[in-house]
Amino acid sequence: MQTLLNIGIALALLFVVIVLGMGLWNMTKGGSANTSQRLMRLRVMGQAVAILLLIGALFFFGGGRG
Repeated sequence: MQTLLNIGIALALLFVVIVLGMGLWNMTKGGSANTSQRLMRLRVMGQAVAILLLIGALFFFGGGRG
C-alpha cells in the first residue's frame, strides 16, 4: 500500500510540473489567455491532489506516533 501511495505522489507531482511547464510555455509564446487560465486551474487541482496524497501518507505511515 505504501508503495502505491508513493507512486501516486510521484505521479501527481510530475503532473503538476508538466502542467506548470505547459503554462509557462504558453505564456512565453504569447498564447491564448483562456488556455493559460485552463492550465492554471488544472495545476491547482493537481496540487490539491498531491497535497491530499502527502497528508494521507503522513497520516497512515508517519512515524511520529507516541
